Amino acid sequence: MTTPSRRDLANAIRFLAIDAVQAANSGHPGMPMGMADIAEVLWNDYLTHNPGNPKWFNRDRFILSNGHGSMLQYALLHLSGYPLPIEELKRFRQLGSMTPGHPENFETPGIETTTGPLGQGFANAVGMALAEKLLAQRFNRPEHEIVDHRTWVFMGDGCLMEGISHEAASLAGTWGLHKLVAFWDDNKISIDGHTDGWFTDDTPARFEAYGWRVIRNVDGQDAVEIKTAIDTALKHSDKPTLICCRTAIGFGSPNKAGKESSHGAPLGKDEIVATRAALNWPYAEFEIPQEIYDGWRSHSTGAVREDQWNRLFDAYAAQYPAEAAELTRRSHADLPADFLSQADAYIAKLQAEGLTIASRKASQMAIEAFAPLLPELIGGSADLAHSNLTLWKASKSVASSDPNANYVYYGVREFAMTAISNGLQLHGGFIPFDATFLVFSDYARNAVRMSALMGAHAIHVYTHDSIGLGEDGPTHQPIEHLASLRYIPHNDVWRPCDAVESVVSWKAAIARKDGPSCLVFSRQNLIHQPRDAQQVAQIEQGGYVLRDSEGTPDVILIATGSEVGLATQAADVLSGEGVKVRVVSMPSSDVFDRQPLEYRQSVLPNAVRKRVAVEAGVTDFWRKYVGLDGDVVGIDSFGASAPAEALFPHFGFTVEHVVAAVKALG
Repeated sequence: MTTPSRRDLANAIRFLAIDAVQAANSGHPGMPMGMADIAEVLWNDYLTHNPGNPKWFNRDRFILSNGHGSMLQYALLHLSGYPLPIEELKRFRQLGSMTPGHPENFETPGIETTTGPLGQGFANAVGMALAEKLLAQRFNRPEHEIVDHRTWVFMGDGCLMEGISHEAASLAGTWGLHKLVAFWDDNKISIDGHTDGWFTDDTPARFEAYGWRVIRNVDGQDAVEIKTAIDTALKHSDKPTLICCRTAIGFGSPNKAGKESSHGAPLGKDEIVATRAALNWPYAEFEIPQEIYDGWRSHSTGAVREDQWNRLFDAYAAQYPAEAAELTRRSHADLPADFLSQADAYIAKLQAEGLTIASRKASQMAIEAFAPLLPELIGGSADLAHSNLTLWKASKSVASSDPNANYVYYGVREFAMTAISNGLQLHGGFIPFDATFLVFSDYARNAVRMSALMGAHAIHVYTHDSIGLGEDGPTHQPIEHLASLRYIPHNDVWRPCDAVESVVSWKAAIARKDGPSCLVFSRQNLIHQPRDAQQVAQIEQGGYVLRDSEGTPDVILIATGSEVGLATQAADVLSGEGVKVRVVSMPSSDVFDRQPLEYRQSVLPNAVRKRVAVEAGVTDFWRKYVGLDGDVVGIDSFGASAPAEALFPHFGFTVEHVVAAVKALG
């Protein structure tokens, strides 16, 4: 082979995708075939990255929002020299491979975020671009632009049909994220066929209305047009850019190009032979000539660029040592050395003060106390800041150019808010939190699930946690939501019972680095619970003995949140009748379940079979703790519109009802 052409380099992507999908007998070859030329130009001419160090801080971020086309990204990583050998491409979609069906950030070096649920990758990219903007404002100096990289995102028609794309694009335009460049794969095909019957939006006009720069009608199979479009995008510094690329799905396939049949199934052996002939690719399955590898890797200047950046950072550190140390700490996701001890001191102070306040107010107090210690803390609310109580004295809008901007007014966009939070965290340098009412976690739930799947250190704050929110009625009163969130694997859910547990839940969420936490707070005031120092320390174990009896208890009451106070009052009545009662507060069943068996049994001993769980939510979740011999005081119907003080007795959350439930056990 002579020096490979750009089309030859792009065809290497196409045939790696074709061959991998065929070998797996599963996958999506059409998108990689259609977007290969765009990817080749971007990765070889523009993308700043270092295959030898996929986590280099100042790298560009590349996001494949249309993640079903994962073989495009795997081919790019392999050809560019990332530690992704050809053997792993041959094991596409197989158990234990580094090439799962959709890109997963924890499986494959060079994958920035897990994508597949359409539109979320785009929203993650908006979060990453926001992170770059804010870090640049905070740390850059005129002679030292140490934070200077772009976020590039590929997305298809499906991403743009999803409502999250509207939410995220609107915010990106409002924030002027000019280092965000999105490529729309305008192939007019989705799984059901040609999109004329269900996607006729004027997408370019939509993005222009959002405040984006739009480059229209780019031939996505013409490297010259693609390069011109990218050059045009890079000339401007006030808006994000959408490049509209007209492509043919399954490009190069004589019989399936431009058809939905190439979207989500192997081409088939005969069609692969025909495609090899049509694209003049005379090589065997998974065969990549050395000239092609050389052509790809001759463009790589990643190590040189990283070395140049390291020298720049050394000079920056010499002139601005405090700022350099802070950025290094934040980029490594290390907490300040004294954070945990200061948090503990604040918790001890609150326990001594004994405040009876709403847990949402205690949450705000925690933010107020912790934010000055954590400049990386960034938060926001979906147009409920004054209800969620997420604002604090030093809040500064990210829409500003303030170097300490730290607050996001998301508007009524729960889904994009949560996915953007994921992007902020995955970028690095921030611990993000977002907030809405617990009932509206439904709007955000798939992004919460992605937080847990990716192990993203994001904090999701949910207030108005039960029928206790009152008059807004059943549309706003969460019933099944606590259980729903708890059933998400690797997702920690905290429902604290008073101010002290509320602040402990914040501390635990901040300290947890390997996954998200959902913090669930009340609208109404919650009674302070007395505790000794050991009990305060045990809160972080998710469940602990709050009140105990002399000797082995006759019955155990397990409760969370506002119902802990109810359980302690019921315990007083039962104790007065000679019943030995233990009250267990379980603010986080997820955390409790991770504790050693010995500790769990010390809290919930097997010998005590009489157990009643009390929580203003669905009852089935608690059956695993109370067993066949126990009972649950909960709510398995929708709520009603009335003041909270009327709703709780109406639905059976009274001392008398809890006492009766205990006595009914015999």
